[in-house]
Amino acid sequence: MQTPLEIRFHQMDPSPAIEARIREKAADLERFSDQITSCRVVVEKDHRHHHKGNLFRVRIDLGVPGKELVANRKGPKDHAHEDVQVAIRDAFNALTRQLEDHVRTRRGKTKAHEAPAHGRVRLIDPSGDFGFIEMPDGQQVYFHRHSVATGSFDQLEVGDEVRLVIAEGEGRQGAQASTVHLVGKHHLQDQRP
Repeated sequence: MQTPLEIRFHQMDPSPAIEARIREKAADLERFSDQITSCRVVVEKDHRHHHKGNLFRVRIDLGVPGKELVANRKGPKDHAHEDVQVAIRDAFNALTRQLEDHVRTRRGKTKAHEAPAHGRVRLIDPSGDFGFIEMPDGQQVYFHRHSVATGSFDQLEVGDEVRLVIAEGEGRQGAQASTVHLVGKHHLQDQRP
């Protein structure tokens, strides 16, 4: 860390044991990124819940290049946060997930989800076991009746728009769809120029 760890206590006395635990958890964060610029932790005892025990809130502000990550364990859903150690653990776990996401994004390792391939049913074999889908680029993709995942093969008609997953490698008929989903009529889009 470029600046020293800052720990503050609100509505409670400072505790060397709690402070040591926070320092340990903050040091663990550096396993995920060596570019942490600052870390501020505030531990607060909430005195509003006297009839069920006092709850602890933990807020962590972590500075990283170009961003500030915040874990704020406000309003716990259950009374597990009557234990300050549990509140600290949960706050650091939440911050760790944010930090991991931030590091992946900065390294360009976030998953890019490709849009599923679309095409139109071009031909259905009269025997009723297979057909071909025409892709927007003109490619013909073979599919078998068992590849139809939604609806039924018998419901397909020539011209229906479908979403498909093309299997890796080629079958005897060339490119082959491993999964075919009929796109609802309200989603029909003409993909030809």
